[in-house]
Amino acid sequence: MINIESCYCIILAGGRGRRLWPCSREKMPKQFVDFFGMGQTQLQQTYNRLAKLFPKENILISTNNEYKDIVKQQLADLPDENLLAEPVHRNTAPSIAWALFRIRRKNPNAQVIVTPSDQTVQDEDLFFESIRHGFDFLSRTDGVLVLGVKPTRPEPGYGYLQIGEKQEEDVFHVKSFIQKPEREFAKIFMENGEFYWNTGMILATVPFLYEKLKRLLPPVLRALEYLQQDALTLEKENEYVAQNFSRYPNISLDNGILEQGQDVYVMESRFGWADLGTWHSIYEALQRGNGDNVVIDSDVLLDETKNCVIKLPKNHYAVINGLDGYIIAEKDNMLLICRKEDSSALVRKFVNEVQMRKGDDFI
Repeated sequence: MINIESCYCIILAGGRGRRLWPCSREKMPKQFVDFFGMGQTQLQQTYNRLAKLFPKENILISTNNEYKDIVKQQLADLPDENLLAEPVHRNTAPSIAWALFRIRRKNPNAQVIVTPSDQTVQDEDLFFESIRHGFDFLSRTDGVLVLGVKPTRPEPGYGYLQIGEKQEEDVFHVKSFIQKPEREFAKIFMENGEFYWNTGMILATVPFLYEKLKRLLPPVLRALEYLQQDALTLEKENEYVAQNFSRYPNISLDNGILEQGQDVYVMESRFGWADLGTWHSIYEALQRGNGDNVVIDSDVLLDETKNCVIKLPKNHYAVINGLDGYIIAEKDNMLLICRKEDSSALVRKFVNEVQMRKGDDFI
């Protein structure tokens, strides 16, 4: 059995969080907000959950430089060397590549799990058991292992992994990966029974994933390795990244690794996973009240209103009548009222339009 003390965790917390706009804003994205009034932000909940399994010194936070001080404030015990603050927004492949480079200097043969910061887990014990099972599988098999979940609805905002040959209990080779399909295809995938949602939680050995990313992002990693020959300090590494990070292509790990389908595996997970990154996923994940409405830490009077998601600022009171299947969300200078169905695409559209018309202060 793998010694978890020698394993690492990378928490991705650099996104702008636009899928939960307007309550998630450019200057304070959703991962840094106590979105549900629980006394902890999503980042803090994710960090504290994983700190029950991993040594804190083995948990790295990948974020953007503009959020560095927020991370330090919310995770006061995080060592400086475990915070990777990127100078420009890129995507997950560059973020993970840099984090792996840093882990590699400490333990070149370590195993690692990469996870977003905006997810919830209902059964932590089963979640930890899944991670251990995954690491154990990777000790015998070269590859990337995705924690997958059986679809419960035709969600077009997720990635879908089609299973191939069974490797062992609950673990399958991935035959194909489809990122964010149209709703009609998502419905087919759900009914087919061969597809799993990609949770975004990915396990691998550092040597395997690092070599994959070095082929995907060769110039920057090779240059970092050259610097390493000169007794690379943390300050020199950060300085180099600040000067050169913009050379990375804007590519996700999903597109760069999972879509290639080579040496990619999926493990069915049953620990009660929910993505809290979109309005629709929040509606599906949270407990519903009268009329199947989800009211998030808000004070409202609902009349003949059903199947809605509602989040309002503190000290605001709303009377809502006659709506069915809508998002009603307000934050500072923005109020959003839109259909819940296909809301991910609608929110992206509205963010772009509002930014063009009103500027960044409304984003």
